[in-house]
Amino acid sequence: AGSAMDAYNVAFRVPNLVRDLFAEGAMSSAFVPTFTRHLTTDGKASAWRLGNNVINGLILITGILVVVGIVFADSLVGLFAAAYRDVPGKFELTVFLTRLMLPFLTFVAVAAACMGMLNALHRFFIPALSPAMFNVVTITCTLVLVPFMPSVGLPAIAAVAIGSLLGGVAQLAVQWPALRREGFRYRPTLDWRDDSLRRVLVLMGPGTLGLAATQINVFVNTVLATGEGTGAVSWLNYAFRLMYLPIGLFGVSIATATLPAISRHWASHDQGATRRSVADGLSLMLMLNVPATVGLMVLATPIVRVIFERSAFTPADTAATAAALQFYSIGLIGYSVVRITSPVFYALGQSRTPVAVSVATVLLNAALNLVLVRVMGYRGLALGTSIAALFNATLLMFLLNRRLDGIEVLRVAGAMARIVVASALMGGAAMAADSILGAWLPGSGLVVQIVRLSATIGAALGVLSAAAYVLKIREFLDGVALVTRRLRPGPR
Repeated sequence: AGSAMDAYNVAFRVPNLVRDLFAEGAMSSAFVPTFTRHLTTDGKASAWRLGNNVINGLILITGILVVVGIVFADSLVGLFAAAYRDVPGKFELTVFLTRLMLPFLTFVAVAAACMGMLNALHRFFIPALSPAMFNVVTITCTLVLVPFMPSVGLPAIAAVAIGSLLGGVAQLAVQWPALRREGFRYRPTLDWRDDSLRRVLVLMGPGTLGLAATQINVFVNTVLATGEGTGAVSWLNYAFRLMYLPIGLFGVSIATATLPAISRHWASHDQGATRRSVADGLSLMLMLNVPATVGLMVLATPIVRVIFERSAFTPADTAATAAALQFYSIGLIGYSVVRITSPVFYALGQSRTPVAVSVATVLLNAALNLVLVRVMGYRGLALGTSIAALFNATLLMFLLNRRLDGIEVLRVAGAMARIVVASALMGGAAMAADSILGAWLPGSGLVVQIVRLSATIGAALGVLSAAAYVLKIREFLDGVALVTRRLRPGPR
């Protein structure tokens, strides 16, 4: 958690922010419903034409952004990391890494379009695998290239940046064969007069803003954290990545599977099925992410210690990252709810609503963070972002309930109440198990730490499962039944 990692995190924040807003967010809110409508009403040929137009439009637009960003990288970094000029070489390193990683944006934008098409075709595994490929390539390049960087006159952190760039390529490459098997053929054509392309582009503006709150808030945190001393940006980034793991596993996955179904039901004018799909998605997300919230808050320190604390990552870094993780975890449910509810408004043709809520959320977050950073330092940035995420989710839920004349609120609230009780019992079990195992298995060795943490999590999940069974939480029982059916030998 030093100057090099701070520089990388700030440099990657630029293309990553644009990716989250312009590529992945806009793909979810604008492209998927339109592509699904073409599939449903006009067939694959029409959908493929739209896909080619969108891909080529993304290549052109992001290509321009990349070139402009590379040319003006010095000014760009100066806007949000001017404090790095006070540390010799840190500002220049951030500018270099920004230029190196900006082309990542184009690759991942096209990958997001491929992901949207595959999801609309009910192909979920390969698109879900593609972000993992980004991580695999980044890690591999770090392990392989770091020793060679000094020999070519580059800092060691450049290996991570190169890995991030190639990871964007991998996200696209892993999806392309699956899309071709579905019948897609790339054509270098771009028809700006196409009504559907114009509809996607028009929706991408509000779609980007509607999903922007979380990412812009994290970006604001990065800007403010640059003035909180060496390591603050890295602590917040490590904590956010850990907090975001349950969202990536559960929140995004549930939203990805739910949106095409909602789009089909709404296109068929089946409002009852639309309500049920939204309620099912929210209930399932709560069953997975409420326990994750409690677990991350209770076990933040041992989790961070096992994953990071060795070599240059000190006990002080562990304590600082764990504190940020606990405050970020407060908003985990909010982040996940927004992932489900915000795209629904675009599927319903209500693009202005999430835009207005997103703008209000960003303003609230900025105000909170400016106050809290003075009171709590970098930890206040994590807390302010979480409060803003919960505000965002609550307001979107309220407005979506009104728009659909109800989203089975009583069922969702009942499930939420039972899940909270089960999660509280799980949290108590986790605290007790962590304390008991600390006395039974003392020591700071990595293997001992892994055994302690694994046993603690196992005990906590056991209590959660028992509580969910006793409380008859439907989402849990349905999940167990599904797994049991898949594990049972013979025809399914």
